[in-house]
Order: sequence, then C-alpha cells, then structure tokens
Amino acid sequence: MKTSLFFFFLCCSLSLLFCFHLPRVSSSAGVDRLKLPPRGWNSYDSFCWTISEDDFLTSAKVVAKYLKSHGYEYVVVDYLWYRRLVPGAYVESLGFDVIDQWGRMVPAPDRWPSAKLGKGFTEVAKEVHSLGLKFGIHVMRGLSRQAFDANTPILDITTGRAYKESGREWRAQDIGIKERSCAWMPHGFMSVNTSLPAGRAFLSSLYHQYAEWGVDFIKHDCVFGADFNLEEITYVSRVLKKLNRPILYSLSPGTSVTPTMAKELKGLANMYRVTADDWDSWADVASHFDVARDFAKAEMVPGEGLLGNSWPDLDMLPLGWLTDQGVNRGPHRQCNLTLDEQRTQMTLWSMARSPLMFGGDVRKIDMTTYKLITNPTLLEINDYSSNNMEFPYVTGKILGPTMSHLTRQSRISMLNRGSDHHHAWGVGLTSCKDPNANGWSVESLDQYHEQICWREEGEQLNQEPLCLYKRKPLLASTNDHVLYGQDSRQLFTSDDGVKSCLDASPRHKITSREWKKKQPSFSTCKGDANQMWKLSSNATLRSSYSGLCVRVKQVKANDVRISGVRSWIATGRRGEIYVAFFNLNVEKTLISAKLSDMAKVLPGRNLEHKAACKGREVWSGQRYEAVGDPLEMVVEKHGCALFVLTCS
Repeated sequence: MKTSLFFFFLCCSLSLLFCFHLPRVSSSAGVDRLKLPPRGWNSYDSFCWTISEDDFLTSAKVVAKYLKSHGYEYVVVDYLWYRRLVPGAYVESLGFDVIDQWGRMVPAPDRWPSAKLGKGFTEVAKEVHSLGLKFGIHVMRGLSRQAFDANTPILDITTGRAYKESGREWRAQDIGIKERSCAWMPHGFMSVNTSLPAGRAFLSSLYHQYAEWGVDFIKHDCVFGADFNLEEITYVSRVLKKLNRPILYSLSPGTSVTPTMAKELKGLANMYRVTADDWDSWADVASHFDVARDFAKAEMVPGEGLLGNSWPDLDMLPLGWLTDQGVNRGPHRQCNLTLDEQRTQMTLWSMARSPLMFGGDVRKIDMTTYKLITNPTLLEINDYSSNNMEFPYVTGKILGPTMSHLTRQSRISMLNRGSDHHHAWGVGLTSCKDPNANGWSVESLDQYHEQICWREEGEQLNQEPLCLYKRKPLLASTNDHVLYGQDSRQLFTSDDGVKSCLDASPRHKITSREWKKKQPSFSTCKGDANQMWKLSSNATLRSSYSGLCVRVKQVKANDVRISGVRSWIATGRRGEIYVAFFNLNVEKTLISAKLSDMAKVLPGRNLEHKAACKGREVWSGQRYEAVGDPLEMVVEKHGCALFVLTCS
C-alpha cells in the first residue's frame, strides 16, 4: 500500500508503534558530487509555475531529511517565479511579471514574501543552505518582453549606475532582438545582442545578481536544441566561470539535439537537455532510448564541462504526485506510468548516467516512488559506472498473441482504415512546401463539433478517411491552460477512450523516405505549444511551434515496426558488470544475451569460455550462484530486468 511521507512525519512525531523509519544510507557519502551526475528536485512537474515560498521551503526540508543522504542535493525553483499569481496571469500572458528598475526579473512578492525590499532570493537561499542543500533557479533566454516594452535602462555593475557608452545611456530596446523571441514563449523573452557591450553588460548584471542571491544552480532555458544560442551560452558561461564560487550551469530544452551540436558546448556547461520535455507517458519514456544510445556512443558521458564535467540530460523524472503542463495549480494526480514503466525509466536514466532530477511532489511521496528513486544499485550505477553503452547483441521472443505486437503508440499513429487491416495511415511531419502536405479539410460532425480530415487524391469514397478531432484550449481566464490564439487547436484521436494529441516536437520529424524508421507523432495531450495546429487556406496543417506541416501516407500494416527489445551494459567500480534488459513490446518477452557477446563490448574481460559468473537481478531479487549462458529472463511489457554480475 502506498503511504505518503506526510503520514510518516505524523506517525513518527506521535511515536506510534509501527512507525517506519526511512533509510538514509548514502550512495556517495564523502564524495565530491561536482564530479558526478547532478541530482536533486525540481518544482516543475509537481507545481508548474505556481509554487510559493512556503511550498518550496517545505519541500526542501523533506528533500534534506530523506533524499539528501542519497545524493539529491539541489532544490530548484522552475520557471516564472517572477510572475504574480493573480487573475489573468498564466504561462503565456504578458505584463504580470515583477522586474526591477534595470529590467531584471525578481521574485513575485505575493508568492515569495521574503523577496520584499529588494532581497530577491537571498533569504530562501539562506534557508536552503542551512538545510545542507544547494539552491537553484530556472531562467529564460536574454531579455523579457516586458522589460523591452518598458525600455528599461541597463545596469553597469562596475559603477552601480546606468550603462553609458559613446556618450549616451543604453536601454533594453537597444540590445533586445525582438525577431529572436523564444519559440515556445514568444510573448515572454527574446535574445540580446551579445556583440554589443551593452548586451553583455545586461547579461553580466543578471548573473551577478543571481550569485549575490546565493544561487548554486542555474537552469537556462530556450537557448539549446531548436533554440540554440551559442553566443549567449558562451558569454553566460564566461561570467559564471569568473565568479568566486561554482554555480552549476544547466541548459534546456533539448529538441533536435545531436552529439555534434552538443560538442560545441565543450567546457561551457555542466548538463544539457537532449530531449523534449519528458512527461509520464510510455511514448515519452520510449523516445529516450535512441538519443541516450547516440550520446553514449559519441563518448560524451561524461564530457568536459564548466569547471568540471558535463552530462547529457534526459530530463526530470515525472514520478509520484504530479500536475500537468501549462496549468495554474499545483499537484493533483498520480503518475500515469505503470510500476514496470517507472522502473524502465529509472534504470535507463541510471545506465545512461543522466542527471537525476526528481519532479514529483516530495511532500506526498509514496513508499514505492521513494524506494525507486533511492535504489542503491541504480544510484551506484548512476554515480560510478563506466563503459556505459547500448548493448546490441540481444534477442527477444514475444510470449503472447502475434496480433498484439504493436505498441499502443503505434496503434494510435498507424490508424486503421475501417475494416481494411492490410493498410494503415502513417502520420509524420514535413516541410509546409511539400506538395504532399496538402490534403486536409474541415468536416462537420454536427452543429457544434468539427473534425479535420485527410483524403488522398483519387481516394475511393467508400474508404474511411483519417480524421482528427478538434480540441479547443480553454480561455486564459480559467487560470488552467495556455491561450494560444483563436485559430490554433489541439487535434486528437483516441484509443480505447484515451485521447492522444498530434505532437509537433522535432524529435518526431520524419521525411517521406523515413516512414519505417521514425516514431509517428502522437503523444499524451498536454496543452503545450508542440500540440497546437492551424489549418491553412492551402489545405495544409501547420504546427504553431515548429512551422512544420503534417503529411499522411498510406502504408502496409505489416510494415509497422515492432518496438522490440533493448539492452544496456556497463562496468562498476569494483569490477562488477551491469546488464539491463528493456522490453518495449506490449507482451511479455523472453530476452536473452550471450556472455561471449558481452565480452565483445567489455574491454579486458575474458568471457569467451563461459567464465564462472554469479550475481542477482535487482527487481525480482533472484540470485544466481552460476549464471547460465545465455543470460535470459522473461520481462513484462514495458518493463526491465537489471542484472549485477561478478565474473571470474
């Protein structure tokens, strides 16, 4: 039975007979964690933008008491901490932020009362530090639209007065690049011209202020991936490097990131997102396997970072008690992932040595989630393993009906045409100039509802078209959802009554020659910019976020690729071998790997002659006095197995 930590606090305070004491065994006690993948808690998955000072400090105390000893040392306030929580304010609103006379964001005093009298986050940081933790904040690129519109002066930190050059005072509109606004928050922030001394002076004033507040961790958003701004990253990194104490520098988001792009960050940052936002859907978890493989293969785990190492970041862990994207309220629901899916996510993140930033509400963390994120084997792997890579020599045998091989994601994305089981619709993204993207039209269901349908030229009228239903975003006045404009809509289909929305995240981008290689673009409806669409007059369906258009192609149903099985392997600091099996199928699968194949990827290991190996499997607790060859186990759908082997 899942029991919240709140209950534990209560029962312990009353000295009840059956009070359970959570373990505090550290996986990395006495070790300089700056050399290890960062670990901590971030407020976004459980509070969106609305967290208050009281909620944050209460959460920090829980982290200090129960997670700090397991290496979770950072507590991070995610975005819009400067936005007043009043009617009319929401994610994409304009004019509700608190800025100082120099155009810099400061904590909104209605949510952060200790910020009054110009204190900023100073008092919050002191409280966090008193708990033995480190304090982090989320910041956006460059300059706010609000400061630009107000044309605020720029602070010269060397004089404490307005920045002057060439005989005049420089202001926000002199440095802001309005046409380079953040793609997913166009009314929020824009780049600054770092080629101008005044632009660099503004950035210096921002990051020196954060340092003065006592900030230890900065998550810099809308500067990486599809929004890559190497100039701003480089200058911010230079400012942070010159400070008298280290500040961990994190970059986000990670759409369209490749190892080649990330290599341009050498020496500049400590962690960088390599995926789009990860939420609690199986499609999101499964989408991380390829990118984690690519960065490990590129030998970037770890890489050279700012004053230390850098780590590819697979994003936060949306486990436990959560909220939804874009809402004006805090935690209100349990994670949608099954326990097997949660174990798969945590195991992949650990084997890939991704930073571990827990996103659930720590005030209501249940025992299952707690044991998962503090599992000593996973944390040992995350901290100290080496030679981490995807293991390609693995086989799987599905133990179930052959007609059930397709994942739910594939069943949604490859929509069947009526009763014709030999053909399906394949949905992908392409350039809006592609003539094959023209084929969408609006069709009425009744006097109140419409749908958007695709029909191929020459299609037989008795064949059912692919149709997506229109989902209108709520108005901003509801304080629940982002307002994207009256001509943008979410488009969804449903599978067994579960809605899945068309998603324009660049990680789903495919071309006409890649229909069999890439995942189609449907995912859990979230209400974010990636899922907003506009039907143009030329019959194209255009993403409001990426500018790409939807193309539909008829494919043979038996061409849909089975998700299959994956495996990772690594070595431990004491010579142990870690092997993880992942079942991405929707049926139980027998997964196998030969010891001789493991020797191919483990340098200096002689396993060719069936060397004596013993070990255990973490999730089942099964122990092996003599590991068979091949190593094999039946793994539940979307689940994993994790072996710890000791071989002579």
